[in-house]
Amino acid sequence: MSKRPNEPILGGMRTQAVHAGEAPDPITGASAPNLVMSTTFVSEEASGFSAHDLDDNSGFLYSRWGNPTVAQLERKLSVLENAEACLCSASGMAAASGLLLGRLSQGDHLITSDTNYAGVAELVRDTLPRMGIEVTAVDASTPEKVAQALQNNTRMVLLETPANPIVRLTDIEAVAQIAHAHNADIKVVVDSTFATPIATQPLKLGADFVFHSLTKYIGGHGDALGGAVLGSREDISALRLEAGIHFGGVLSPFNAWLIMRGCGTLPIRMRAHEEAALEVARFLEGHPKVKRVIYPGLDSHPQRDLAKRQMANAGAMLTFQVENGLEVADRMAKELQVFHYAVSLGHHRSLIFWMGTEDLMNTSFRLEGEQLESYREYAGDGVFRVSIGLEDGVDLCADLDRVLG
Repeated sequence: MSKRPNEPILGGMRTQAVHAGEAPDPITGASAPNLVMSTTFVSEEASGFSAHDLDDNSGFLYSRWGNPTVAQLERKLSVLENAEACLCSASGMAAASGLLLGRLSQGDHLITSDTNYAGVAELVRDTLPRMGIEVTAVDASTPEKVAQALQNNTRMVLLETPANPIVRLTDIEAVAQIAHAHNADIKVVVDSTFATPIATQPLKLGADFVFHSLTKYIGGHGDALGGAVLGSREDISALRLEAGIHFGGVLSPFNAWLIMRGCGTLPIRMRAHEEAALEVARFLEGHPKVKRVIYPGLDSHPQRDLAKRQMANAGAMLTFQVENGLEVADRMAKELQVFHYAVSLGHHRSLIFWMGTEDLMNTSFRLEGEQLESYREYAGDGVFRVSIGLEDGVDLCADLDRVLG
C-alpha cells in the first residue's frame, strides 16, 4: 500500500526533501504531486460557513482556507524544519507581516535586529509604531544587547541570521535562552531565508517561529513568489485563522507546486551553492581590487566559530567591498556575462547587486552611533551582495575578474 502524505518520513534530509508531504495519487497512481487549482470543494455534509468552525478534520472547503497542493508543501516544509505545523503565504513579506500583525497588539514591545531584510526593516520601523506597537532595534549579533532591551511588555524578539545584506550572524540559542528566561511567553522569531533548513533549524535552537521567503533558496529557480511561517501546531493554527484566512495573503497552488518541486533538490543545491560560494569567496579574498570579503565559510568571517556551530552549510550569500563601488556597479551592469546584475537571491543563476551604506541608512535601517559603527565594520561604505548560483565556480571567478580589472 502506498504511503499516505501525512505519515512520517524516515531517513536523511535528502530523502525527506523528496518524499515528505507527497504520496502517489490514490486514484491515478500519479507519482508527481497533483496541482489542484480549484477555489472551492464539494462538501459531503452540512458544515459551518465561518472559518472559526474549521478543525483538523474539516477537509477542504475553500482555497483561501486550505488547498491540497499548498497543504502538501506545508507538510514538506514542516518535516524539513522539524516543526509541528506550517502556514504558507503569498510571499516572504506576507509571511513576515502576517506573523507580526497576527501576534502583536497595541501596547506590545518588539525587539528587532537592527539589520535585516529591507521590507521587514521598514515594516517594523514605520508601520508597527503607527499601530501602537513599540519597537527597539538592537545589534542582535551581541546577545547582551537583546537582554538590555527587554521590557515588561516585550512580546517578541525578531532575528535574521545571516542578516541581509551584510551576512552578520546571531546566536539563536543564546538569544532564545535570554528572552525566555525573562518571560516564557516571549516569542523568538527567526528569518532563516539566507540559511535554509539545510544550514540551520532555529526551532531546534529554541526559537518559537521560523519564517522564509520561499521565493529564494527553497523554491530555488526565481520563478515563484512564496513565504512560510513554521512553529507549534497551536501557534500556527491561530495564525492560519488571522494571518491566512482574514488577512488573505495566501499562496497560489501553482506557486506551491513549483516551490515543492524546488524543495526536492534543496539539499543537493545547497551543497553545490556552498561549494561554488567558497571558491568565489577565496578568489575575491585574494584579488588586489577587493578590500574585504564576508562569507560564513571563510576563516576570516568575524563570527566564524558561531558559523561552524550554528550552520551545517555556509550558504551561498557573500559580500565584498571595493574602491568606488558605485562606479564598479555600473560597469558590472553593462559587462557581466555569467552573473546577472539584479536584486533577489537564492536562484540557480548567480546574482549581484550594489548595496550602498548611506542609501540604506537613509531608507531602511536609519542607524546611528554604535549601531552604525557595527554595521560599517561589515559593510564599510557599501558592499556588493552576491548570491552564488549553480554555475561552475571558475566561470563565476573569471566573470568577476574581467569586470574588476
